[in-house]
Amino acid sequence: MTELVATPHGVRIEQLVTGVGDPVTVFAHGLGGSIAITRPLGSAVAGRRVFFQFRGHGRSDAPAGRWGYADLARDLRAVADLNAATRAVGVSLGAGALCRLLAETPERFDRVVFFLPAVLDEPRPVSARARVRRLLEAISSGDAAALAAELAYELPPGEHATPTGQAYLRQRTDQLLRDGLAPALASLSDEVAVPDRSVLSAVRAPALIIACAADELHPVEVAEQLAAVLPAATLHVYDRPGVLWAYRADVRQRISTFLNDLA
Repeated sequence: MTELVATPHGVRIEQLVTGVGDPVTVFAHGLGGSIAITRPLGSAVAGRRVFFQFRGHGRSDAPAGRWGYADLARDLRAVADLNAATRAVGVSLGAGALCRLLAETPERFDRVVFFLPAVLDEPRPVSARARVRRLLEAISSGDAAALAAELAYELPPGEHATPTGQAYLRQRTDQLLRDGLAPALASLSDEVAVPDRSVLSAVRAPALIIACAADELHPVEVAEQLAAVLPAATLHVYDRPGVLWAYRADVRQRISTFLNDLA
């Protein structure tokens, strides 16, 4: 079962801990993501696995205001510290928060994974920012059809009309309309994760970066820039979007093999 934990900075965060022993790995989801969506990425990872909801998602809460990557990094750090995590996985928005945390404390983790990083030190493309804003507006308005249309980018083109694809869109739409997203998250579409990517050159931990071609919200160029600045980075690029549909087993194996290396 999930539990609410209080952080030193006054935010209550919903988390789920699975597995036993060491090492401890914390998993940070993407915008509109959840523990349930992120959990499969850690299914084969050894030790304890800590999944949580960023502020503005699920049952987690935070004082009202404008939230940026610095705030999300604070949430990630709090969960990692509370659970003595030594490894971290960041997905999209979570990858940005992980970059921000490492920019502030490069030595915090022993191993890190960036899955579909979306932004570093340059703003997202205008089209991507507009798409994020439409997603948030659809959730805020309760417009199920508009929300499903925005969520369709998560599916490979061939899956849109299949029963599996339609079931996925219904589940995601229902979850987001039920749980909502805090309006304070809207500003994130215009923000950068770190002021200057060069500060990440101080990170010595081995890093795995996973990207895919033709993904408008998670440009390969961002993953390449991140791989270029991290001294011990390995970059893997899949050849088409919809990674968790086309390559789910390979992604899980790639992440677990990397994290289960105790060297």
